[in-house]
Amino acid sequence: VYRVLQCYICNISGPPSTLIENYFRETSFWHVANIDRWCKLDPKLISTFIERWRPETHTFHLPCGECTITLEDVQLQLRLPVDGSVLTKSVQSADWRAICYDILGTILDNIYGGWIEMGWLRDTFLEPRNDSTEVERIQYVRAYILEIIGGYLMPDLSRNLVHMRWLLKLVDFRAVGELSWGSTVLETLYLEMYGATPPNRAKMEVTPEVLDDEHKIDLRQSNTNWPVFFLEYIKIWENQYDHILTREPIIVPELACALNYIS
Repeated sequence: VYRVLQCYICNISGPPSTLIENYFRETSFWHVANIDRWCKLDPKLISTFIERWRPETHTFHLPCGECTITLEDVQLQLRLPVDGSVLTKSVQSADWRAICYDILGTILDNIYGGWIEMGWLRDTFLEPRNDSTEVERIQYVRAYILEIIGGYLMPDLSRNLVHMRWLLKLVDFRAVGELSWGSTVLETLYLEMYGATPPNRAKMEVTPEVLDDEHKIDLRQSNTNWPVFFLEYIKIWENQYDHILTREPIIVPELACALNYIS
């Protein structure tokens, strides 16, 4: 928990300039880019919740019962889109130096298998001025979003690296706002909390048999090919609007005019 918080503190940038507000709003990252203005972290509270996180059920076990973090929570707190195409972390080998130059307009000398230093992003892409060009502002926004992703949305344990796979998603700002960033952030949060509470440290007061009977699912299928397993559900999610139930509206004029019914 301390490493994540320290990563947040070290890598957070100041609020973006209003000169580029429209670009951030188009990508749906404007709210999360300003979240440091009102978001205060409580290390002790977070540590307490982590200690009560149970990877067997993906829930917090509290004296008042069980609770968890949902996709709706992510959408309400971060205002990141949860609809749209699913984001995956898979990436094929690529010429990262060429990608860096094409999208950011400059090349970093040291690229570690697709990972770049966020300190280089901060030092290279300075806040746009009134006389800056549109290309410079767009490149700055891309670099800023990379800092957000690597700084506190999906941080790496190095505390100063972010993978350029996310840069490939930031080419077209209009398309960026149509991706389900919220679900990817929630997935990363679950994985990080799972790693913070390994099985040998997450002891539950009930036996595994009771858990299996209550939840009817084994969440520790380590040999499962999850991309293939969830492919059917991903397709349903991407085509969710094709499965909306519709019918003719029921209109009863007598009820619409009855005061007793309206009251």
